[in-house]
Amino acid sequence: MKRLPWLLLIGGSMLMMGCRQDMHDQPRFRLNAATDLFGDRRAARPLVQGTVARGMLKTDTALWSGKVGNKNVDQFPFPITREVIERGRDRYNIFCSPCHGLTGHGDGMIVSRGLKKPPSYHTDALREQSVGHIYNVITNGNGSMMSYASRIPMRDRWAITAYVRVLQQSQNVKVSELTAEERRKLEGAQ
Repeated sequence: MKRLPWLLLIGGSMLMMGCRQDMHDQPRFRLNAATDLFGDRRAARPLVQGTVARGMLKTDTALWSGKVGNKNVDQFPFPITREVIERGRDRYNIFCSPCHGLTGHGDGMIVSRGLKKPPSYHTDALREQSVGHIYNVITNGNGSMMSYASRIPMRDRWAITAYVRVLQQSQNVKVSELTAEERRKLEGAQ
């Protein structure tokens, strides 16, 4: 009976010797290394012609480029919901507010650091621009603004565009468009 623990320990040790590290270190090719396995001697295999990554088949040009032909789109390519606007606000605060400020007046932190002031979204010229134009500026950059195409996914760029429209409307409401109750609240605040 006293031998049983020792026998189990020895038996377990023998079983463990069967598990070798080389089972984990599988043979593989290093990127850009030469190999004799393939006729072209390249270890990295070229993609099959016509291969497109999942979700990257860019057949909807309005969605992917913000344009139809050479003209910027006037309508969003998908429905704008509360969730899209909230996502846009979140992404705007991360990527855009350092330059454009939280309200879009071009008074972000970079201005206080001595860098060039970006345009305000609340000028008549920018309020009249199409949503495709705003999307294209985010995607391709403009002036001293860099392209955000590699940093912000396509749907998030549209969400930011929707939030910029919300900012523009929030700062440019005509009193005649307000309801009677909203006018009373406005007059009470003054």
